[in-house]
Amino acid sequence: MEIEERVFLLAIYKKKDDESLNDIIQILENGGLFSYKDGKKFLKGFRQNDLIDGENLTLIGLEKAKDAELEFKL
Repeated sequence: MEIEERVFLLAIYKKKDDESLNDIIQILENGGLFSYKDGKKFLKGFRQNDLIDGENLTLIGLEKAKDAELEFKL
């Protein structure tokens, strides 16, 4: 999994209740992590790999997001 995907999963894990996945894509796009098109592509891949269901992480996605959180902690 690419670093952009790990950061995206972590952002989904940390998102506020009133934020949508599209909001997260736009936030990360504005931060220069990836383009909106790439964000949508990552999101599609997450769905295909059962990492997200609807607007939330699945158990598998949650584990990967927690792994990413540990990886990025200083």
